[in-house]
Amino acid sequence: MTNPDSDPDFDPAPVSSVSPALLPENGVGLWQIFMIFLRLGLTSFGGPVAHIGYFREEFVARRKWLSDAAYADLVALCQFAPGPASSQVGMGIGMALGGVRGSLVAWLGFTMPSAIVLAVLGMAFVGFDLASVDGVLRGLKLVAVGVVAHALFGMARSLCPDIARAVLAIVAAAIMIASNTVLAQFAVILGGMLAGFVMLRAKVDDHPMAPMAPRSATGAIAALCCFFALLVILPLAAHFDQSGLFAVIDGFYRSGALVFGGGHVVLPLLENAVVDPGWVDTQTFLAGYGATQAVPGPIFTFAAYLGAALHNGSATDGGIVISAVTSMITLVAIFLPAWLLVVGLLPFWDRVRHIGAMRAGLLGINAAVVGLLAAVLYDPIWTGAIHDMFDIGCVAIAFVVLQWRIMPVWALVGIGAGAGYVVALLA
Repeated sequence: MTNPDSDPDFDPAPVSSVSPALLPENGVGLWQIFMIFLRLGLTSFGGPVAHIGYFREEFVARRKWLSDAAYADLVALCQFAPGPASSQVGMGIGMALGGVRGSLVAWLGFTMPSAIVLAVLGMAFVGFDLASVDGVLRGLKLVAVGVVAHALFGMARSLCPDIARAVLAIVAAAIMIASNTVLAQFAVILGGMLAGFVMLRAKVDDHPMAPMAPRSATGAIAALCCFFALLVILPLAAHFDQSGLFAVIDGFYRSGALVFGGGHVVLPLLENAVVDPGWVDTQTFLAGYGATQAVPGPIFTFAAYLGAALHNGSATDGGIVISAVTSMITLVAIFLPAWLLVVGLLPFWDRVRHIGAMRAGLLGINAAVVGLLAAVLYDPIWTGAIHDMFDIGCVAIAFVVLQWRIMPVWALVGIGAGAGYVVALLA
């Protein structure tokens, strides 16, 4: 008999038929959550929006542990909050399935593969030559387009079933394409909520929404207090600390806490945090950024490379150990504010989204999220990956494979990388 905790592909009963409070014990074990996210961390190329598509395919479409509406609500919350949106969505899924411990193991599994690779590169001061893997990257980008397109198709069919919500999604996409800024993103989500209040009250059903999982309001408040307290305490500690350790922690924590939009938006903040003080030179910084583009998982794992590069040294003087420890510290520091916000906001978000008026607003937000995904699918994903009819054909094949469930996403990613490499050799 298959052990659900040891087999990451084991599919228990859908979430709709299991009491949410019992999911960690009777449906989804922490080890299973970790193994699923570890596999995603090894195969999720394509950036934050592609990650959201991978998550939806795994937990909504394939396993049916979350509904499209609950998943879109979680994505909307993470779009509102500062930090790495895709990583926060992963933490939120882990928290929905396994509580606070579930959020931690989800983050660990999703982040660990790319963090280890980048930390090793940082220790060795090795720049990553993208030209040597152009074909592989091309194949991975095309798979990412197919993943995002498949996620968009599924979410649009579920979250925009009528003309009003379809129009909201189209307007949201048009606004984001015309002005792709963080401010426009906030305006689109807020506008979707207001439009839902006005236009979609009649669409709200009377059935109560089950919470994702029981959570403590006391713990949530403590997490939010810790989030804001560290923004004050760390600079003060850095001022009095002669070793410079707290200055490093403060720089990475502040970068993770104050960035809106996630992903590549964090790069200017990290450059200010490590290049301006002279901790890392520009060449080393750019080499690490190039390496980050070639590994799966969240872009914020760039912090692991920078942490290792801060104290690079030889094995004889303990430099490797120091680099490894510093890498771990900077990685935790940049992700800590995101985790605190998920733990602090998700319980209140789970309660607010049950109110009738808010549920109408969430219908509008969900439609706006579809528009946001459509805009990002067009630019930069489509415009950055599609150059000829061959690329379009590859994306169509990836879409059909996912739509008909011919193979799992991780296998498609591997085939895409291999095919890209072969095509590049033949060319």
